[in-house]
This record gives sequence, structure tokens and C-alpha cells, in this order.
Amino acid sequence: MVQDFFNRGKAKKIGLLFGLIIPLLGDGLMEAVDRTTVMKQLIPTKVDSWRAVKDDFYDPQSIFDYIDGAGEVYRAYNFQLLLARRFQGPEGRLIFVDLFFMGSPAEAFGVFTHDREGEKLTIGGSAVYKGGLLSFWKGSYFVSVYAEEETPATKEVVLRLGRLIAKRIKEDSPLPSLVRRLPTASLLPDEVRYFHNHLILNYHYFISEENILELDDKTEAVLGFYQFKEAQEQVKTVLLGIRYPGERQAGQAWRRFIHRYLPEAERLPQALVQTENGLWTGAQKNKNLIAIVFDAPSQEIALSLLTSFLQSL
Repeated sequence: MVQDFFNRGKAKKIGLLFGLIIPLLGDGLMEAVDRTTVMKQLIPTKVDSWRAVKDDFYDPQSIFDYIDGAGEVYRAYNFQLLLARRFQGPEGRLIFVDLFFMGSPAEAFGVFTHDREGEKLTIGGSAVYKGGLLSFWKGSYFVSVYAEEETPATKEVVLRLGRLIAKRIKEDSPLPSLVRRLPTASLLPDEVRYFHNHLILNYHYFISEENILELDDKTEAVLGFYQFKEAQEQVKTVLLGIRYPGERQAGQAWRRFIHRYLPEAERLPQALVQTENGLWTGAQKNKNLIAIVFDAPSQEIALSLLTSFLQSL
């Protein structure tokens, strides 16, 4: 009894001390503690005969301990925290759930658009499934669920896990406002890419080894791919839209791009030229926005894409 009383008293003192210290450590630590708790609750611990057996958290510094080369992709979208939960099922089979907190729906959507290949599914904001891997985004989260061995049974569990997680995420999933600027006629919606830096741009559509558009983590960019009936077979028109923090940065990037990529346009009343392949490339700027079109089948289509993108929403 005396020992129990002592233990209870000691526990109360520790709890009181902890309660006094935590506020002094600041909102950042409290937010991190709350975020880990929330993320754990978003993933089930059991689905049929599959049980969670291990949790690990990773931040932007430690992510390379878990994901080697691909870690840079998530860092390019300013990811903040990753919960990796491992499930074990019949015969020791494994399923891995990676729940990325990206900080905003825009970043979650962006990292999802980096790889959109696979079967299109209606889970979360958008979803794809390919080779045992389900990827989707919802709210400020990007989620991947991967079966180490793909079978009809594991696919069913992977999809069920995905739907359960998506249901538990209560945030809305609005598209970035820059993406909503893309003209929708003839747009290939499943090929839209949203990003920040020029390395991601060049991965999807190569422009230059140099960062001639001066993209960085403070710029927003979107790529839209179009298939017009007037175009040659297999030729896609590309619309690149960029939003800079201010007009000064946009003006500086505009001058550098025209000088390096469209020098012949410097002598023209508008930056629009017909290239050697007979297609049209051009650019326009409005305040802190730049729009660039590549391989348009006609001058009229090029101008229509540029002006439509730059119009106010």
C-alpha cells in the first residue's frame, strides 16, 4: 500500500512537471506531438487478418534513411512528416502504408501528380493503382499503400486500406488555384503536373539544364498537356504556367527566358514564333504570372491558351 501510494505520488509529480515543461518548449513541439497522434489514428491497426506490426516516423532530414533516391521528390514538395506503418498478414506477407503530411492540399496534389501512371480509381482526391501500389491524395496528405507480393487477395486489402484511410481524412481536397487556370478544352486531365522547381519541370518536360525560368520553392508551376484534333498524331501541345512571389521576380524570369529560349521573339511585337517543326511556341506575362505554350498546332490556338490562362479567375 505504502509503495503504491508512493508510486502514485511520483506519477502525479512527473505529470505535473511534464505539464509545466511542454508549454515552455513552444507551439512547434506541441504541434509535432499532435500531428503524430493524428496520423496514427488515420491508419487502421487491423484489416481482416492483417495487423500493424511496426510504426516509424521520418522528417525531411531523416527520410533518406527510409526512401533512398526518391526522398528528394517529397522534399521538393515541402513534405513535413511521414508515418510508415507495416502490416503483416497470412504467411508473413507484408503491406506497407506510407502516410505523408504535406502541409497543404496543394503540396499533396503536387506530389501525387509526379507519377500518375496506373489504373484510375475514385479514392480521395484522385488515385492510381499499379503493380501492387495504390497512391492517392486527400486534404494535406499523400498516401501510398504497397503490397510486397501482389495477388488478387492483397490487392483487395490494399484498396480497402486506402478507402479506410481516405474516409478518416476529413479535410477537403481543393485543386491549387493555378491548376484551375488551365483551359479545359482538349486538356488531358490525368497528365496535369503541379510543382515548384526546375528539376521536376525537366523530369516531365525538358526545357533547359539551366534554371532559366528561375523556379524555386517560392514559385508555383503547372504543366498541362493538350491533344488537339488539328495536331499531328502523337504530338501534344504543352502549356506551362508559373506564379512568382511578385512582379519583379516574374519580370526578371521573363527577360531571361525570352533571351535564352526565344531570342528571335525579342524583335517581334509579341513573343510567338513558328518553329522548324511547323508548330508554334510563345509566351505572355501578366503581373506575377507567366504562361508559355509549346508545340501548338496553330498561332490561334497558342494565343487562346496563353490569354485564357492569364485571365483572372
